[in-house]
Amino acid sequence: MPMRAAGAKRPKAFLYGVLSGVVEPIGTLLTVAAAGLVVPVLPYLLSFAAGAMLYVVVEELIPEMAQGRHSDVVTLLFSVGFTLMMALDVALG
Repeated sequence: MPMRAAGAKRPKAFLYGVLSGVVEPIGTLLTVAAAGLVVPVLPYLLSFAAGAMLYVVVEELIPEMAQGRHSDVVTLLFSVGFTLMMALDVALG
């Protein structure tokens, strides 16, 4: 639709639209092939993603924690506190 609105002829816009979707089956096959290799390291990848999400929450979504000179210290202390809380949660059930 955007190509057609920009002045491209219908067959050319349709062809480019179809070609833009060709990469999806190829990506699916590569993902299925790589799934066996990724499963052993999946817990580490997921923990890295969770840590990145926590960092974004602390730095961007809680603005009071990011104010002032010591915002990095606050972020590290939040991480230590969260780790301690999770360890106690697992240990104490």
